[in-house]
Order: sequence, then C-alpha cells, then structure tokens
Amino acid sequence: MQETLKLLNNRRSVRAFQERPIEEEHLSLLKQATLRAPTAGNMALYSVIEVNNSDKKKTLAGICDNQTMISKAPLVWVFLADMQKWVNYFHESGAVERGKEQKHVSYRKPGLGDLHLCMQDAIIAAQNAVVAAEALGIGSCYIGDVIEHFENLKDLLELKQYTIPACMLIFGYPKGKGPIKLTPRCPASSIFMENRYEEPHIEVLGNAYKEHEEQRRARHALPYENSGTLADYYYLRKHTSAFMEEMNRSTSVMFDWWCGH
Repeated sequence: MQETLKLLNNRRSVRAFQERPIEEEHLSLLKQATLRAPTAGNMALYSVIEVNNSDKKKTLAGICDNQTMISKAPLVWVFLADMQKWVNYFHESGAVERGKEQKHVSYRKPGLGDLHLCMQDAIIAAQNAVVAAEALGIGSCYIGDVIEHFENLKDLLELKQYTIPACMLIFGYPKGKGPIKLTPRCPASSIFMENRYEEPHIEVLGNAYKEHEEQRRARHALPYENSGTLADYYYLRKHTSAFMEEMNRSTSVMFDWWCGH
C-alpha cells in the first residue's frame, strides 16, 4: 500500500521523452490497467485512439497549440467519450425493435446525461493509464488542448456523432534522471468540505494558493513586474486567453454536434 501511495504522491507530468518506443510488454500492461478502470454499468463508454502515424501526430500537435512534444512522443492516446458503439449495438442487435414490440419503449437519442457518463468513463480510464505508466517507469502528460479546434480533430480522427474527445495523454520514457520536482497542491482543508458546498472567498483562496504564489514570485514569474498575484497570473494567462476562448467555442460545437443541433 505504501508503494502505491508513494507512486501517486511523486507522480508529475513529463514532457521530454527518450527517443525509443514503449516496450511491447509495457504497452500490453498499460492497456490492461486502463481496461480495469471503473466504468458505468460495465459498458466501457469510451474508446482510445492511438495516434502513431507521423503525419497525423504532426497535425494533432498543430491542432493542440503547436506543441511539438506531441509529435515527438513515443505514444499518443486520445480518449473518447463514446456512445456511438452503444447506439450501433442497440440498433444492429435488434434491441431497439424488440423494445418497441415487447416493452413499448421508444428509442431516444443520447443526451447530455449520456455524455456526462461517457466523459467520466474516459477520464477515469485515462487516470488508470497514468498511474500504470508511472509504475512502469513511463512518464505521461495530459494535453488539455485536445478540446480545441474540434472540427479539425473530428476530421483527422474520423469521429462519428457520439464520439468526442474527453482528454489526451502522451507517454514516453523520461529523458534524464534528475531529482523529482513536484508542483505545489492546495491543502486538504481548502478542497474537502463536509455536507455542503462552502463557498471560498479571498482569505481562504489566498491561503489555498499561497505556496503556488510564493514559488512563482521567487522565480519572478508573476505579472506586473512580479508585483501581481497568482489570481492576476491565471486571469491573464488562462481565463482571458485566446486559447481558452477557442476551447469554449470548440466545446460548444462538440456538445451541439452530440445533441444533433
């Protein structure tokens, strides 16, 4: 148990990899661990596309804010929220017709509740893969930009209506053996609540992100010539950024496409 906790507590994102493929045995173990993730009703409401074509990897890197580490990563997995498989299964197995004839149940198209469950399945499976990779000495990094430019991604991966990206992971054996440098996390008291939502305000938030801010200030990495706060940093770098505007636009297109709008 202590080894598992140590693994979880020491895990960090890796963005620079050795130029060697993932060993076949490791790849097989990684897939097995991914498949053992919890899944709603044991339906496996997700699919994983391994992007190994070099041209597609370059295009994918371009879609994701031109992050060349994607094209260089030995292993790239796009996790999809996938209800398409069950839509096909329901229709092609005759379940829809039997439901109409014997139970008087009308077919319904997948909605946002289905999408929510599919997203949960996909992201839980992705995190299983992350932990398994760490145990095998394989570094990993989530790529949030995979939800940008949905139209281009849809064409690149030939997605169907009820398949949309939940997240993406890149994997590889880490380059270098330097000491582990962990980014700070909020204290438990600022995250865990009892029985109800306790809305945090400036004093609580300032304490929650105090270590983050102190580390950035020590590196002179805060806005306004390092006189700003962590709130200033994220407001400018993330919240009001062009890429976040594109993520919101792209996600709206995804959800509309799923719902048939």
